[in-house]
Amino acid sequence: MAQNITLSQFRQNNGVVIDTRNSALYNGWPDALHGTSGHVSGARNLAASWLDEMTNAQFDAWSALRPLSAETRIALYGEPEDNAAVEAWLRQKGLHAPWRISDAFSCACPLERLPGFHQLVPACWLNALIAHRQVSEKPVGKWTVIEAGWGMRDTFRQGHIPGADYLDTGELESEPLWNVVAPEALRNVLAAHGIRCDTTVILYSRTPLAAARVAHILLYAGVQDVRVLDGGWRAWLCAGFPVASGDALPIKSACDFGAPLPAQPQLMLSLPQARALLNRKDASMVSVRSWAEFSGATSGYDYIDACGEIPGARWGRGGRGKDGVEDFLNPDATLRCADYVTAMWEAWNITADQHIAFYCGTGWRASLAFICARAMGWTNIGVYDGGWYEWSLHHNNG
Repeated sequence: MAQNITLSQFRQNNGVVIDTRNSALYNGWPDALHGTSGHVSGARNLAASWLDEMTNAQFDAWSALRPLSAETRIALYGEPEDNAAVEAWLRQKGLHAPWRISDAFSCACPLERLPGFHQLVPACWLNALIAHRQVSEKPVGKWTVIEAGWGMRDTFRQGHIPGADYLDTGELESEPLWNVVAPEALRNVLAAHGIRCDTTVILYSRTPLAAARVAHILLYAGVQDVRVLDGGWRAWLCAGFPVASGDALPIKSACDFGAPLPAQPQLMLSLPQARALLNRKDASMVSVRSWAEFSGATSGYDYIDACGEIPGARWGRGGRGKDGVEDFLNPDATLRCADYVTAMWEAWNITADQHIAFYCGTGWRASLAFICARAMGWTNIGVYDGGWYEWSLHHNNG
């Protein structure tokens, strides 16, 4: 039988509080049922909707933030059916979670929100916006939905979010390093897609990386309101929302960007700027790569010969292989909560008070880490665009 207990009473026993709702509600999107926004301070997110696909490895990673044992007191809050499902699931892991926080949604219990929760939009919010229904955190002025991808135009034609435009990352990157194109070329691309600095751009992709890469480039250019569909195309499909096919609808080109471009050049670091950070005690070069890449066992790419790492870099985690970012993802491909990411980075002395430059091989994984940090409210952050590819070509960097 579930046992109700107040938050203050439960905390006297130094237990673990778990929020069983989805990550959007946990992060701060309004909970219409309870009239609240955010989560109980210090609560961890273990959504009931994750349980069917959460692997043992994912649970181990989740629990590593604060190890749990059979003796750990665990209290849940959320909807009764979700609490029951999570309790039963934890019981299979040998854990005990019979308590329920009775005042989790009362005005006496202060809630916390992800500082940039509105930057990570849930599928239900986007569907309501497209349907012209009332939504919170509504864009001011013109908005557009864009699917980002590399060589995915045919896939887009087969099915996409209704009304979405398609932007190929090949329009924004230039060989041989796959760095962002020059400002004038970037201005022309954005104009062709009808994007001005005051256009709200809502991005999604088939995997998290393409949307994150384009989001970072748009912010660098000076687009003021850039949002990402949390969970991407998968979240849209799982929600059962409408799907359109065929080419994107015609876009009216923007006559001008409306601001100098790039308006935020500090978000995209060059090789000399990256090298300069290595000599500062208040800065971190953060490698968002697999451990095999970071440790020098592999370059991670068939077109990058050199193995190794930037001297003095800190490991910001990533996943398996050159496209792996599972360290940043919940089982449903939404972004992990701020507490988890913060703890993951603090283990390598990566903190919000530093000047942070994320990098990977060519910028995609680093962009996802940047989007996470931005949503967490970190401000002095950027991406070293050239990454290990550029660095490894300059032998005097070693």
